[in-house]
Amino acid sequence: MQILINFLLAIYVLVALLMVLVILMQRPKSEGLGAAFGGGVTENIFGAQTTNVLVKFTAWLTGIFFTLTFVLSILYAHKTSRDTGLRNELLKQQTAGRPSASAPPVNPNAPAIPAPGAPVVGTSAAPSASAKTTPPLAPSPSAKPKR
Repeated sequence: MQILINFLLAIYVLVALLMVLVILMQRPKSEGLGAAFGGGVTENIFGAQTTNVLVKFTAWLTGIFFTLTFVLSILYAHKTSRDTGLRNELLKQQTAGRPSASAPPVNPNAPAIPAPGAPVVGTSAAPSASAKTTPPLAPSPSAKPKR
């Protein structure tokens, strides 16, 4: 997978550089950067219909560029989705969270009754939440007594 990504990335860079070169070779109507290569040089090399050839070549290079961009984005997303640390941690928690086959299922609604003969461990002397009483409400300082 990594070899394919590197190979497509090399082609991607070559297409990008070639596209920049072809776009700069085109002769704009305002004679901008196209004049830097010499006005008639491209016509002498490619013939009189240079603009049509360069426009078609630019269109093909643009299509190849965007296709390679799409393919590389899919390959990078596929590569990183397999190797994420978050996914590995979730898989560890999922496998650790499963109860073993020998342990009986725990019913949260069942009362906690120890097995006969089992030692009683960790009894607390603190009152439970239901046994707590609420303190009486103190009058607010802003309330004035009635006379």
